[in-house]
Amino acid sequence: MKILVLADVESKYLWDYFEKSKLDGIDLILSCGDLKPQYLSFLASFTKSPVLYVRGNHDDCYEENPPEGCICIEDKIYIYEGIRIMGLGGSIRYKNGKNQYTQKQMKRRINRLWFQLHKNKGIDILLTHAPAEGINDGFDSVHQGFSAFVDVLDMYKPKYFIHGHIHKNYQSNFVREQKYNDTTVINGYERYIIEI
Repeated sequence: MKILVLADVESKYLWDYFEKSKLDGIDLILSCGDLKPQYLSFLASFTKSPVLYVRGNHDDCYEENPPEGCICIEDKIYIYEGIRIMGLGGSIRYKNGKNQYTQKQMKRRINRLWFQLHKNKGIDILLTHAPAEGINDGFDSVHQGFSAFVDVLDMYKPKYFIHGHIHKNYQSNFVREQKYNDTTVINGYERYIIEI
């Protein structure tokens, strides 16, 4: 399965210089948030593949203007072709905002998914906007990761943890892909393709 991952900035390659053939062979599109709803709707209109998304900390507009033709997987486990994907959008709370959470609030969100996690015998992909604490997160309070995501990785050992929020230009040592135990951690900034 070929998965197109998107996050944080609209890819000129896919929007300004779009050709339908660029989506050939893509089986699933995953958005990690902070993208214009029009961008996701545009891509959804040119593919038969599902476009799944979580909200980023700048996606307050999604409440009034959600991406058309796309599926929000916030606070749920979505199964596609046998792949179990858990979605948890938002970032650490650094000011008032609908898609910002304290460490305790994120932990409560995950605790409410306990039954789904148990019923589905875990997950294959953890899809979030923010990174996990200490794993590819930032040094400032705005880009701090969630400790509860580390707990999910330790307990359920998903094959992939896909996040956004950390832009390529934020750090000189930008990391696109790394390992955390048995989990491949991917920063979905702009666009990235994985095959599973």
